Amino acid sequence: MTKVVGLNGDEVVAYAAKQSGVDVVAAYPITPQTIIVELFARYVADGEVQGEYVCVESEHSAMSACVGASLAGARVFTATASQGLALMHEMLYIASGLRCPIVMAVANRALSAPINIHGDHSDMMGSRDCGWIQIYAENAQEAYDWTIQAFKIAEAPELLLPVSVNLDGFTISHSMEGVRVLEDGDVAGFLPPRKAEVTLNPDKPITVGALVLPDYYFEFKAQQEEAMKRVPQMVTRVAESYASVSGRRYGILNTYGMEDAEAAIVCLGSTAGTARTVAKELRKEGLKVGVVKLWLYRPFPVGEIVSAIRGVKALAVLDRALSFGAPYSALAADIIAALYQSSTSVKLFNVVYGLGGRDATPSDMKSIFKELIEIAKTGKVITPVRFVGVRE
Repeated sequence: MTKVVGLNGDEVVAYAAKQSGVDVVAAYPITPQTIIVELFARYVADGEVQGEYVCVESEHSAMSACVGASLAGARVFTATASQGLALMHEMLYIASGLRCPIVMAVANRALSAPINIHGDHSDMMGSRDCGWIQIYAENAQEAYDWTIQAFKIAEAPELLLPVSVNLDGFTISHSMEGVRVLEDGDVAGFLPPRKAEVTLNPDKPITVGALVLPDYYFEFKAQQEEAMKRVPQMVTRVAESYASVSGRRYGILNTYGMEDAEAAIVCLGSTAGTARTVAKELRKEGLKVGVVKLWLYRPFPVGEIVSAIRGVKALAVLDRALSFGAPYSALAADIIAALYQSSTSVKLFNVVYGLGGRDATPSDMKSIFKELIEIAKTGKVITPVRFVGVRE
C-alpha cells in the first residue's frame, strides 16, 4: 500500500531513513542537506524512532562515528554535501575498507572556491573512487525509493559496502513533490533489522583496522573490488524485490527512445527529466533521439551502457562537474573507456554544464540534440569537449 505525501527531497530522504529502522545517525549540518538530519533529529526527539542521533563537531567526526556504530552492528545513516563531503574524504576510504554498510545521502553541491551553495556533482565526483556504491536520483520519488533499497544493498552479506544516494542540491533537495511512500509495515517487511555476522563486542574482542603492510594490503583491496563486481547483480535483485512491494521498478539504468535512437544523451540526476522531455518533443518531429540515465554510477556498469547505446551514431555525455586538466570529465571518460572495450562505434562529445547550480534548460538540451543529429549525418565531431550554458 502507498500514500501520496507532499515532501521535498530532503524531507522524503529523512522519512525513508525513519521507515528503514535506522539505529544510529551521526551528522553535521550543511546546506543543502541540513533538512535531512534536522528532521531525523526531530523524529528522535519526538520518540517516533528508537535510534540515536549524534550531533558531532564536523563531518569527519560524523563519518568516524558512523564507522564505529556500523562495526558494532548498527544500521547507520548520515547525510552531507560539498565541503562536508570533502572533509569526510579520509573517512570515506576507511568506511569502505572496513566494509561498513553505511548509507549516506549526498545533496550534491558545488565545491568552493568561490563559495557556492547550489547543485552540481563536483562533490561526489571528487570522491568517486573511494570504494562506495554510488546511486543518482532524478527526483524526490527516486531519492525516497533508493534510500530504502540502499540499506538492503549495502547490508547484503556478499557485499558489505557503503552506499551514497545522490540528489541534486536545491533542484531535488528543496523542491516539493507528491511522493508515493510505503506503509511502515511494508518497509519493515522489505527491510528487516540488520543482523551483522561480525561485530565489535568487549566480551569477544577482535582487531579491526590493524596495520597491514605490503604483505596483505593488496589482498584487502582486491577483495573490495571483487565485492564491487557483485554489486550490479545485487542492485537488480533488490530492485526486483522492491518492485513487488512498491510497484515501482528500478535497476542499473533507465532509457527513453533507445530502441531506434541515432542520437542520444547520457546523464545523471535531475537533468535526465529535462533531456527526456525535450527528446519526446523532438520525436514528435520524427527525429530518432534518446536518453540514457544512469542510476548506478559506481561500480560503473560497462556492459549495460554498451548495450544501451549500441546502434547510436552520435552521443553526448553530460557532466555536471569538471575534471580539471583531464581530456574529458568523469562520466565521459568512463563512457569512453567502456566503449573502448567493445566493438561499438559512435561519435561522442562531452558536455560540461550546470556548474554552481546553473540551470540546464530545455533550449540547452535541444541545441545538444540538434548538434548530435548533425553529427549522426556527417560523422564529424568539431569540438570533443564544450561548456554549455557558460557566459562568454
